[in-house]
Amino acid sequence: MTNQPLAHQVALVTGAGRRIGKVIALTLARAGASVAVNYNRSAMEARQTVREIEALGAEAIALRADVSKPAQVRAMLRALERRFGRLDVLVNNAGVFFAAPWDRLNQRDWDKALGINLKGPFFCAQAAARLMMRQRGGRIINISSLGGLRAWPSYLHYCSSKAGQIMLTRCLAKALGPKITVNSVAPGTILFPGEKPSPGQRQSLPVTPLRKAGRPEDVAAAVLFLATTAEFITGQVIPVDGGQSVF
Repeated sequence: MTNQPLAHQVALVTGAGRRIGKVIALTLARAGASVAVNYNRSAMEARQTVREIEALGAEAIALRADVSKPAQVRAMLRALERRFGRLDVLVNNAGVFFAAPWDRLNQRDWDKALGINLKGPFFCAQAAARLMMRQRGGRIINISSLGGLRAWPSYLHYCSSKAGQIMLTRCLAKALGPKITVNSVAPGTILFPGEKPSPGQRQSLPVTPLRKAGRPEDVAAAVLFLATTAEFITGQVIPVDGGQSVF
């Protein structure tokens, strides 16, 4: 592997203005990729991510789109193609996470979770695959969640959306092979510097095999692996959770 395995390639990371999406975007840029930074409401943060990518010597552009709106997704991909002419890596990172007990879960919250966490990744993958199919192929990486593998009753809508995203990963892997690989990274407890675990996380971390929370860089490293060296892996889910999913 060279120091820049993604040189001359283009990546699109949804929800890349902040937090894990930003770390993923910067990681792909360090690997040599030109990066399209998608955002919906975080315009200032997206522009800052673009500036940080450009400071690394890579090319970047901020593209606004609500991924739950297929028309906006298609417009985003057209803008990306005009700018870069190709797409090699799609990272479906945009998502929402909020609690809603089952007896107070309403249609608005259900539609919000399923729209962004499940419908969005499909329509982004659909638009991206059409572009990738016209070239040598590509890699699609969905950021799912430990919540797609385990049942969290207060997050019924979230868990359902992420479990659906995992099945979407498997279906797309069959539909888009052999040119395009489709995989998923499922983070567990990920904390940024200065963040403290929630009460539930404090209870679970001591019995997790690695007995600690992960870093956003751990998620980005798994994405980079799937975007570069994982040529014979598709339709798989890689938990990045310190072993928590084994329980």
